[in-house]
Amino acid sequence: MPREKGRKVIASNRKAYHDYTILETFEAGIALMGTEVKSLRAGRASLVDAFGQERDGELYLHALHIPEYAMGTWTNHAPRRTRKLLLKQKEIVHLITKTREGGLTMVPLSMYFKDGWAKVEIGLARGKKTYDKRQDIAKRDSDREISRELGRRAKGMR
Repeated sequence: MPREKGRKVIASNRKAYHDYTILETFEAGIALMGTEVKSLRAGRASLVDAFGQERDGELYLHALHIPEYAMGTWTNHAPRRTRKLLLKQKEIVHLITKTREGGLTMVPLSMYFKDGWAKVEIGLARGKKTYDKRQDIAKRDSDREISRELGRRAKGMR
């Protein structure tokens, strides 16, 4: 059977872009069990409460919810177990030093299959304050109004 090509998105964390300012992004592999991969291929995962954390010089993803595989037996996995992130050593050191500086956290932004391998896009993020969120909403609304007005002018309505 030929290997898959391209990128197939499984889940994305849209709330992360609302709650955090994303400074950098990294693509990481993820250590999974067989039934987890089968569940992901069925398109089932939730990144809502997930976060990355360092332990013993390695990075782990906590609270990532991959539901049990329906056809699995006693070999099924725990849905919210801690999973190891697979990155290059240079990237691991960079992420660890940035998160230790303070105020920064690792947030999963999306999960996808890339050429048949399960990957997670990790964002190095800083939490937004309430007024930052309001400013972002106001900017998005004003940009939307500007684009509408430009569209109207292009059509000759005004």
